[in-house]
Amino acid sequence: MSNVTPPGWYPDVNVPGTERWWDGAAWTGHTRSTAASRSVGLGAAWTGHIRSTAASRSVGLQPQYAPHGTAAAPGGGGGRSGRAAAMALAGLTAVAVAVTGFLLLGEDGGGTRPGSAPGSTPQPTATDSASAATPAPAEGPQDAPGVLVDQLNGITLPVPDGWEKPENTLDDVSTMRTVGSYTCPGDSGSLCYHGTVSVRTASGTGLTAMKALAEEDIATAADRAYGRDVIDNLIHGGIRAQKEIASESVTVAGRTGYLVRRQVTTGEGPGGYVQSLVFPSAVGSETPVVVRFAFDAGRDELPLSLMDTITRGIRPIGDATGGGVGSTVAP
Repeated sequence: MSNVTPPGWYPDVNVPGTERWWDGAAWTGHTRSTAASRSVGLGAAWTGHIRSTAASRSVGLQPQYAPHGTAAAPGGGGGRSGRAAAMALAGLTAVAVAVTGFLLLGEDGGGTRPGSAPGSTPQPTATDSASAATPAPAEGPQDAPGVLVDQLNGITLPVPDGWEKPENTLDDVSTMRTVGSYTCPGDSGSLCYHGTVSVRTASGTGLTAMKALAEEDIATAADRAYGRDVIDNLIHGGIRAQKEIASESVTVAGRTGYLVRRQVTTGEGPGGYVQSLVFPSAVGSETPVVVRFAFDAGRDELPLSLMDTITRGIRPIGDATGGGVGSTVAP
């Protein structure tokens, strides 16, 4: 059995109530609140952002991992003795910080440090150093209406006119979709969207070649769009047939990737087109990124050329000009 810990969210004991992303080789600067985690049963080959706390999705991992800032990688055994040592160290650190604050601020509780003249540059304290030790996620145009930012995978995607960026989705991945839902054909209890594009991290697979990853993911992409949704509801009357219409290498965000595109025929409704685009991440250990496309057939506002336009517009975060060009694919 391999001892390599897969990429995922793991508890950061340096910052209680916080999880930090392990990219498979090193800790990253990406953190999120444990309270924001929610349980979702995906049951798919691509599991997206894996978490290991009790509030996260269950993926069979043990939550006993080393925190960000330690020498150990996730997966190291600590047991009760390790946790006790960590708690003791945390207690001593808290006492040291309190004593340092008292000495620096004085008994009157004033906010001026002894020896600091107005306008002078304050010297860092123990708490300043602790704050600086935890890097903040890279800044990006998160609030720009025309850009979908995926901080975890280090990329941005252009949001087409008439699309939206939902704050929450069932599979908890970065997503953009056409505005306005409709009742899925064949299932009055589910809502569908005419066009969706989602970004996830490739995990839970031993494959590394971009072509192999895309070929493996396309079946799941088709099933999630037109077969069964993430809570296993049968939608569009199920998939009746699939036809591959593209399979080729493509340059995305300055990296060589691969895409597979299929036309899907369904039991009810017009069916549609799905695409799995896979390429190495621009950050960390370059873990492959999967971008899934799903466009309903027969929609004038969703030509297949829009998939190419979005692919060409994918950029590394902070890169407004370069990033590579996606190939145009004929239907």
